[in-house]
Amino acid sequence: MPLFLRFLKLTSSLLLAGGVAAAGVAATYVTKWTTELPDYRELDNLSLGAETRVYARDGAALGTLIPKVGEQAISRTLVRLDEVSPFMTAALIANEDRRFFEHYGLDPYGIARQFQRIAQGEDVQGGSTLTNQLIKNTLLLDEYQQARTPDRKIKEWLLSVQVERAFTKEEILRNYLNAIYWGDGGPVELYGIYSAAQAYFGKTPKQLSLAESAYLTILVPTPNRYFNYDTVRPLMRVLLDRMVEDGWVTQAQADAAWKEDLQPRGWQIRYAADGNVQTARLVDRTAKELKAVTSTRAPHFVQQVEQDLLARFGREKVYGSGGLRVYTTLDPKVQTAVETASREATGLPPGATLGAVVVEPYSGEVLGMVGQKLRGSAPPDDWNNAAQGQRQIGSTIKPLLYTTALSTGLRQDHREEDKPVSFPCDTCKGGVYEPQNFAGAVSYRNMTIREALDRSLNLVTVRLADRIGLQTFFGKLNELGLQTNDGTGLAAALGAIETTPVKMAAAYAPFVNGGLYRPPRYVTRVTTARGEVLYDVANEVTKPKRVWTPQVAFLGLDMIRGVVEDLNPAQGGLAGAAKFGEWPVAGKTGTSNFVKDLWFVGTTPLFTGAVWVGKQEGGANPDYYFSGVVGIPIWKRMMEISHAGRTPTAFVQPPGIQYVDAPDPGYLPGVKLAVLDPNFKNAATTAIEEDAPPPVVYREIGWTPGTPDPRTTVINVDRTTGRMATEFTPPERVVPRRVSITDLPGYAPDPSPAPLRDEKADPQAIKAIRTPDTAPVVPGSGAGQPAPKTN
Repeated sequence: MPLFLRFLKLTSSLLLAGGVAAAGVAATYVTKWTTELPDYRELDNLSLGAETRVYARDGAALGTLIPKVGEQAISRTLVRLDEVSPFMTAALIANEDRRFFEHYGLDPYGIARQFQRIAQGEDVQGGSTLTNQLIKNTLLLDEYQQARTPDRKIKEWLLSVQVERAFTKEEILRNYLNAIYWGDGGPVELYGIYSAAQAYFGKTPKQLSLAESAYLTILVPTPNRYFNYDTVRPLMRVLLDRMVEDGWVTQAQADAAWKEDLQPRGWQIRYAADGNVQTARLVDRTAKELKAVTSTRAPHFVQQVEQDLLARFGREKVYGSGGLRVYTTLDPKVQTAVETASREATGLPPGATLGAVVVEPYSGEVLGMVGQKLRGSAPPDDWNNAAQGQRQIGSTIKPLLYTTALSTGLRQDHREEDKPVSFPCDTCKGGVYEPQNFAGAVSYRNMTIREALDRSLNLVTVRLADRIGLQTFFGKLNELGLQTNDGTGLAAALGAIETTPVKMAAAYAPFVNGGLYRPPRYVTRVTTARGEVLYDVANEVTKPKRVWTPQVAFLGLDMIRGVVEDLNPAQGGLAGAAKFGEWPVAGKTGTSNFVKDLWFVGTTPLFTGAVWVGKQEGGANPDYYFSGVVGIPIWKRMMEISHAGRTPTAFVQPPGIQYVDAPDPGYLPGVKLAVLDPNFKNAATTAIEEDAPPPVVYREIGWTPGTPDPRTTVINVDRTTGRMATEFTPPERVVPRRVSITDLPGYAPDPSPAPLRDEKADPQAIKAIRTPDTAPVVPGSGAGQPAPKTN
């Protein structure tokens, strides 16, 4: 007996020690699992990847912004329980979790089955309750994309208990319906009941019948059952019977559902009178792909809308609970015009594509955009040349330079030499920058800058840039939303700057709208799916930036209108082909070095547009292609269609503008030049930058570095009157300005107008002004690259 007692005592001690050890191990693992669990409360605000819907300015649907899980796009629109057919919720509960309203997240029967499988060395299965499955598809989604482990299953059970304590059954069921996976939708993965109803039956969840609900429920465990209807059908019978047994539907409802002519998308099925299948044939394996959801009107425009939204609200807000409703600036008529012009574009260089955009110059709103050459109905490549492609802009930059010069007080009849010139350049071959006109042509004439812009002459343009200074010019470019590189030097004046068509259109808009720059805008209003307003342009507090006064903007507009109208092709005109109907047109061509980039940027009183043509990957085109015969026809076509049915209007002319005859009627026959009224000289408000570099060496006149131009002088100007300051001028109105000696009479304080130049009074000054004039540029600030081939 004592031996038995000792054995019993030993056994009890061992069992107690084992129990304590097991409890310790269990406590250790519970502690570990608890610390590794995500916060169950995140389910309340969990991003389920809802779609954000995008609309045109007239309310027409453009498409949706589809969220992604990793690299795979998903289609999911969140719904409330009252937006789902009661047959659907009943079928899911009857099939997936019959005791859903009885348990607290864990089904004892299901757990017993899991432990039995573990004991038998089998893999654990997915969650056995709706709560388990919700946790698996949301809070533990990352872990479930890896290998299955018992450890992960324990975490799932612990979270399920926490979720059941914190949320109502209705909230859990709603989240489950929005999170569950329903198969491959082609370009997207189908998540949530809304996507499933759309993909398989083309309906909303509220419209699903009992038969359709049973069908979708059978797909939940294995969505690939879609491809084998013979497998699905008997399982539907079992589910309908179970729903009758559980009291969800009557036997009559189940029988009617069984006899329903159920036709999932892509299938052609014939039924007997008793509901049994006679034939079932899958005729279109892609029919359930959500083309209506994933296809997007104006895809390149919508890409930019998405970037705007992500920058403004962040990914969580854009793709978060309920998604957004986004109302954009896109005008369907203008978009159709741009697309038509792209499809009809012919004569492009081999292997070339294009980018085109139209903006509303008074608001900056983007009305239409195409980022590729469209071919028939084929979807375009994703890359958006209208907004993403940084390309050299060639001579389209020249109007911005010339208008900057006008804003410093120069006039359209200001003259520069069209003859060779060189600049010291540390980074150039031979240490010298020597720009050339297109094809090396030189007239050796002293000409007005109006004519020089009409003919797109590089030598005059570089001299003008040198006169006003690169710092002055770059300052204006930055105000116009264009990024500059100081290392580019004087070649920047010829277009050695890269940007996009949409930014060029925005930079030209101030010519039309009175000198105000507005960044391109894509979005006017954003709400949540429930109507809460997150953004409304009507409440926008950001003011546009004034780049030019209205008078200077109009002077610049007058110059680019002259590019279109002054000269015919035989006279050297470059852009006359841009004219259409009775609408006034102004614009400029541009061709970069090696004919890589072919441009036309232009405007009417209504719309401003830009077209770029070139190779996607960059590279030269044959040198017999020109922007005037490639870019202009595309621009003209999209503008013709955009303006169709509208009454032609004129450009708005501000007060303070006068017209004078062109001083060279032989070269500009009958042309009138817009100039400032002397009483509006203060409209030329741009001062030469004081920190502009010192003058360059002009070889032909032998200047030495560091010395001022002997044909210019610095005077103090009254910024209010635009005339020379006197002892009575308030100090705050006095600004220094370097002017040509021959221009001094025009700055006399005497209010009576003085001639711009008086050849009889100062013939030596006239002789001097017909040699290259200059303004400050540092040695070595010429181009670090060859001047672009421009026209």
